[in-house]
Amino acid sequence: MTKTFLTLSAATLALTGTAALANQDRWTKPDADGDGVVTLSEARAHGAQAFERMDANGDGVLDAEDRAAMQQEMFARADSNGDGELSQDEMRAMRESRMERREQRRAQRAERRAARMDERFARFDTDNSGGLSQDELAAMREARGERRGMRGGQGPRRMLRMADSDGDRTVTRSEFDTAVEARFARVDADGDGAITQAERTAARQAMRAEWRAKRSERRGQ
Repeated sequence: MTKTFLTLSAATLALTGTAALANQDRWTKPDADGDGVVTLSEARAHGAQAFERMDANGDGVLDAEDRAAMQQEMFARADSNGDGELSQDEMRAMRESRMERREQRRAQRAERRAARMDERFARFDTDNSGGLSQDELAAMREARGERRGMRGGQGPRRMLRMADSDGDRTVTRSEFDTAVEARFARVDADGDGAITQAERTAARQAMRAEWRAKRSERRGQ
């Protein structure tokens, strides 16, 4: 089978659970039992589910065929009368549906953001005074800086390159599973088969330091 490159979006890669291991916003996804610790078994199970969702034809490879299958499925959903064409009404309905989903996601994100802000305020209001002192504000700003250091669009592409071990620009199930376990091992500092809050924080700080070093190197060139 001729393999061609499948461009995976950040949203798709987020499903893998590998990048999620050190990402606070997605931390609870692989944590199946909700105990705040991600075991290797949970990471493997989460990765397997994600791969199966992306592998549309079930051939064990993420490639252009899977992308075509997803596009065909999207077309079929939009083609409400099944005539093989999209009318203006169907196109309009598709856009409206997309906008509605987008608004729903925005509302959900706003709710989560508000909840995080409340939780963050309570966490940094260490004396429970109902306000933040200068020291408490400084601690909040420092924590915010660490989170921002973790952001950026290179993560998903880096994860794809990591998984594609033979460089053929496709990702097999074996490569995918290997990448999941390699990422887990990097975060699991003590090698006990479980990723704790402390290890997650350490991984985040290490990634931030790496990002800063690369940025400084680029500026120096």
